[in-house]
Amino acid sequence: MSLRLRLTLLYSTFMAGILLIFGMAVFILVNVILLNQVDTMLAGVVRDITQVTKVNSVGELNVISLPPLDMTSNAFVQVWGMDGKIVSTTPSIGTLTEPLDPINVKSGQTIYSDAYAGTAHLRVLTVPLQVGRHTIGVLQVGASLTVVDATRNTLLTIMVSVAVIAVLLAGLGSWILLGRALSPLETITDAVDQINRADDLSRRIPYLGQTDNEVGDLVESFNQTLERLESLFTSQQRFLADVSHELRTPLTVIKGNVDLIRRMKVADEESLSSIDQEAGRLTRLVGGLLMLAQAESGKLTLNLRPVELDLLLTEVFTEMRVLAGSKVHVHLNEIDQVLVNGDRDRLKQVLLNLVSNAIQYTPQGGDVYLSLAKISDQARIIIRDTGPGIPAEDVPHIFDRFYRAEKSRTRSQTSGFGLGLSIAHWIVEHHGGQIKVESKEGKGTTFAIWLTLLK
Repeated sequence: MSLRLRLTLLYSTFMAGILLIFGMAVFILVNVILLNQVDTMLAGVVRDITQVTKVNSVGELNVISLPPLDMTSNAFVQVWGMDGKIVSTTPSIGTLTEPLDPINVKSGQTIYSDAYAGTAHLRVLTVPLQVGRHTIGVLQVGASLTVVDATRNTLLTIMVSVAVIAVLLAGLGSWILLGRALSPLETITDAVDQINRADDLSRRIPYLGQTDNEVGDLVESFNQTLERLESLFTSQQRFLADVSHELRTPLTVIKGNVDLIRRMKVADEESLSSIDQEAGRLTRLVGGLLMLAQAESGKLTLNLRPVELDLLLTEVFTEMRVLAGSKVHVHLNEIDQVLVNGDRDRLKQVLLNLVSNAIQYTPQGGDVYLSLAKISDQARIIIRDTGPGIPAEDVPHIFDRFYRAEKSRTRSQTSGFGLGLSIAHWIVEHHGGQIKVESKEGKGTTFAIWLTLLK
């Protein structure tokens, strides 16, 4: 059963329940009002009769005269003696010799009741006639309920007819309105089916209705989800392609050297050195991928504690100056005493990566400058080189995994895999900091790391 049909049945049932309760209330109210009118009329007739009823010296009833019943021509009166004989009756009662209400005629109580005289439905008021504490007779006044029954039947017929029409109209209206309201859901379903059949995450769900309601929010959220899935799928494809390439290159070199050794039957030093270098590259690649996977899955934890950044930067400067040798001049400019809350090993990893990149891409005789300063409540680390710089179109992507400004697939033995900056970006961001880059082709590149000071 479709959602549209279920909701239509639900609304129709709800409408029928409301009409049923309302109809019962109206029917009971009208019935009570009509019976009250009849009871009031019967009580008035009893009052008029009792005012003219007399008792003779021997205690016999003497009804001087019954009141005129012109205005209630359907009223019937019987006066019964204690001997069970009828004393007086109205002409309109005809030849009826039985009590109007045989059950209550000897009850000795004033009571309203419904009774049947033949096929006639009557409302009867039974009143005992007393002198002092002695009952000397019984007065029964009845009125036909034909009009009341006809009114109730007519009202019931009208109400049932109106209720049936109202429920049908409510069901039809609900079906139409729900069809319009749920049509975007059908569009969503069709779009999802098309996406599943075509495996095309670039498609989006069209929606021309209002965007400030639940359906509009759903469509917008679903389109955002599709956009994110498309981005993740594209990233995964690019990631697999890059990993495949990065693995294929060293494996090809290793296989080639192994084949060479097998043919020559001599393990020369050059081939073994090449195999060792490529195995080291594979180890670094797998290590970087493992670290990124741990970082993204939340399994890479940071051991946060107070870190003296000035001492850490001095340590990195000393190590990198040895690495640079005579190729590049590494300078340590201004340096302030700075204390931050962080993981010392991870922060050192970031600095080593950035400085080694600067040394690697700076030409012979160039310079790399390091500095550390306090700016307001933050620490700023600057790593600047005088290398060739990064093209403007590549700057926004340098923190993406496997992304490198070098377009060639050929890499030197010292070139990386495009993972170092991704790892550095993750580490800095999870220290609550920022890493930014500015670069101009031919003038060098500047990386700035911002970390919050420890208070």
